[in-house]
Amino acid sequence: MNVKMNGVQSNGIHSNGMNGSFMNENGVHHVSVRTHVNPAKLKSRRQRWNVRASEMSKNTHNPIRSIVDGMKLTPNPEKPMIALSIGDPTVFGNLPTDDSVLQAMKEAIDSHKYNGYAPSVGYQKSREVVANFFSRPEASLEAKDVILASGCSQAIELAISVLCNPGDNILVPCPGFSLYKTLAVSMGIQVKLYNLLPEKSWEIDLHHLEVLIDEKTTCLIVNNPSNPCGSVFPKEHLQKILSVASRNCIPILADEIYGDMVFPGCDFHPMAPLSIDVPILSCGGLAKRWLVPGWRMGWVLIHDRNNNFGTGIHEGLVKLSQRILGPCTVVQGALEVILNNTPPEFYQSTISFLKSNAEICFSELSTVPGLNPVMPSGAMYIMVGIEMEHFPEFQNDVEFTERLVTEQSVFCLPATAFEYPNFFRIVVTVPEEMMVEACIRIREFCARHYRPRSQDSNELDQ
Repeated sequence: MNVKMNGVQSNGIHSNGMNGSFMNENGVHHVSVRTHVNPAKLKSRRQRWNVRASEMSKNTHNPIRSIVDGMKLTPNPEKPMIALSIGDPTVFGNLPTDDSVLQAMKEAIDSHKYNGYAPSVGYQKSREVVANFFSRPEASLEAKDVILASGCSQAIELAISVLCNPGDNILVPCPGFSLYKTLAVSMGIQVKLYNLLPEKSWEIDLHHLEVLIDEKTTCLIVNNPSNPCGSVFPKEHLQKILSVASRNCIPILADEIYGDMVFPGCDFHPMAPLSIDVPILSCGGLAKRWLVPGWRMGWVLIHDRNNNFGTGIHEGLVKLSQRILGPCTVVQGALEVILNNTPPEFYQSTISFLKSNAEICFSELSTVPGLNPVMPSGAMYIMVGIEMEHFPEFQNDVEFTERLVTEQSVFCLPATAFEYPNFFRIVVTVPEEMMVEACIRIREFCARHYRPRSQDSNELDQ
């Protein structure tokens, strides 16, 4: 029995008068109204269903999906389909993860230790493992500096969400991964596209970047190695990017999901160890380097040696992570073995394969009239420019790639999906024989539709 004394029930719940209004131990306000409802007032209630989609859902737009879904993709029935459009290295089965990675998962499952909820930011031990793996003398990390997430995509969402408010703007590479814009626009954040320069192996146009910055700019996104370009920035270029950010006091979101997936002769430099004063949220995960995108394990690494983030960003990331109950606990349980025991030969084998396929693709398409591939230095992609004036049948890269499917059953992603028209992206994770066959078909397609400028001029004169 609860006895009420001076507005406080004996169970410690505060009560307020006749209506039984009280605050429970979780700070939730409850009101129990003991009155009769007048039937006449019921008429003022909603009389019909009027369920509306939220503004956030209306503003969520994935350009890849909208462009691909709108394409007329009917492959040539006489040729088997070769899909060079999907950034998933597991699709064809030729790039399995290492046995040690699978064994780590099996042991985590068999232990029965990881079947329950973990803290929203991840297990303490798992965060320590990630911190130790990515710590550098110039940019040390502790467990508190790691937020585990459901894949790198959620890590990016957390980073944008904690740095930006509606009405702010962020700086995004062009061409660049479409998710940045999808997430930002859905949150009421403006996206400003800064140019990458294909003639300079997709380095950033630093002047253009700096011109875009204003008082509403709250984040600079740098994707290195790059999707869709396959480029890897040299150390000197990264230092220049950091100088721009430092001069303008803009924090950086470093999307480094392809970190260390670089070809021999090229080095990957994470941004954080190069920074003197610019605070950086580095996003990564298991998806690409360990070839397990479906396991959905990512992380945000908080680098802030000068305390320019203060406590707000740390606390904000923790609060945002509490919107869901964190990433898969079984994968967290396997993280220590995955990060520390994967043999170097596994990484080397993957990179060797990707480089070989990229070289095949670049070599074959470089000699195709009307195409201008840009040799990548890492990641899993190669961008190919189309000299559209030589293909007058097609208005743009979307029509070009659409007809390539219809005639040759080869699907490349039009770069309009990356805000960069008149290019297309090829994924180089397919088996080698499929890569060779795809290049042969692309050559045949271009030979059929290519028109020299002189011929165009003669036709106009006639």
